[in-house]
Amino acid sequence: MNAHPISSSTALPAAVLWDFDGTLVDTEPFWISNEHRLTEELGGQWSDELAKANIGNSLIRTGRSIRLAAGRDDLTDEQVTELLVARVLEDLRVADLEWRPGVPALLADLREAGIPCALVSASFREMLVTVLDRLDDSPFAVVVGGDDVTHGKPHPEPYLTAAAQLGVRPEDCLVIEDSLTGADSGNSAGCVVAVVPNVVTPPPAERRVLLETLSGVRVAELRALMSAELVR
Repeated sequence: MNAHPISSSTALPAAVLWDFDGTLVDTEPFWISNEHRLTEELGGQWSDELAKANIGNSLIRTGRSIRLAAGRDDLTDEQVTELLVARVLEDLRVADLEWRPGVPALLADLREAGIPCALVSASFREMLVTVLDRLDDSPFAVVVGGDDVTHGKPHPEPYLTAAAQLGVRPEDCLVIEDSLTGADSGNSAGCVVAVVPNVVTPPPAERRVLLETLSGVRVAELRALMSAELVR
């Protein structure tokens, strides 16, 4: 694979693009529990397999999956999605949110190094803002929600949008993800992807690296990771 030339091994990443659910904050339990409850209330049955299959998907696709599991042809995908979002949003407003291991220290190190960060999620902007408003100082220069794009993950549009808003090339960005859908989105955009598994473990792929945890990971490790991937 031909890599774009860079001036030095420390030039990249030009930006770090973070997924939200399951990568930055451990919100997956909120989604999965509400998917189960909503499907049952609508007359159907959800499963952990369906929940895993929908991790990282656009919310409309998840709403469609719930509607089909409940057999509710009288509802639209959008209506079911609105019901699900309202429930998860309420949880986000009141729950104790936990950063994934290593996230706060890495965000602080990126800020000190002057490397910009973007938040790129399938969750709607209102949900992201609700969480960011609970922080004293948001570390993200750009926020791209699932309702800010026409095509959600695994389409490359979310990550292409974030890179464009930051004024950097997607090829020079590092994406941090936990889902196959999100990893595919980042790779399709041309980014190097660091996968930190949570509920699922995406398979290996070109320009994709598996990290068991972000604990102990700092800017130096991200730069080494980028350099290694770009010369493969």
